[in-house]
Amino acid sequence: METQKKFAVVLAGCGVFDGAEIHEATMTLYSIKKNGAEYEIFAPNIQQHHVVNHISGEEMDETRNVLIESARIARGNIKALSEFKAEQFDAIIFPGGFGVAKNLCDFAINGTNCTVDEEVEAAIKKMFALKKPIGALCISPVLLAKVLGNVELTIGQDKGTAEAIENLGSTHLNTNHGEVIVDKVYKVATTPCYMLDASITDIADGAENIVKAILEM
Repeated sequence: METQKKFAVVLAGCGVFDGAEIHEATMTLYSIKKNGAEYEIFAPNIQQHHVVNHISGEEMDETRNVLIESARIARGNIKALSEFKAEQFDAIIFPGGFGVAKNLCDFAINGTNCTVDEEVEAAIKKMFALKKPIGALCISPVLLAKVLGNVELTIGQDKGTAEAIENLGSTHLNTNHGEVIVDKVYKVATTPCYMLDASITDIADGAENIVKAILEM
């Protein structure tokens, strides 16, 4: 009997405007299990960039921790990204949300001059070195553009973000709901999710399709 494939899922907090996008994170976890694989959840143990009131969109005067916030989605079953060992996993996947561009890197603030969190960068580079698949949803492909460079990606159809990805040395391909771009050389799969005007069913389709694409690799 074939052993179950194991995904590392990296979260960026909890909530679309300052952390991981909850629908994308949840649908990714669901799709991994539904397709016969296992997952372990990680997040960097760092302070998040800021905290946003998700009703008003206003910044709040408080501080939160990315690992502790991500644990909400993980139901407490989570590890610090510093504990991630690439050899123990078959693939790594990054759901989206503004937390990716604020906490896992600072793309939301510095654009193409962004820096990526050291642990996030190390995890991506190690999986790439081991020729293991890497998945990214929504805005997360910017991490791969910054760390890996010349890779084929999609964030949907947002012109500004697509241009930024091209300026980082990657090739951007426009996509619609549920579509997945696979770079076979880099073993990278990306899908747009909420970078498009999407519904939760679109997110479910995208998550399922990217998980399947990764398992095929």
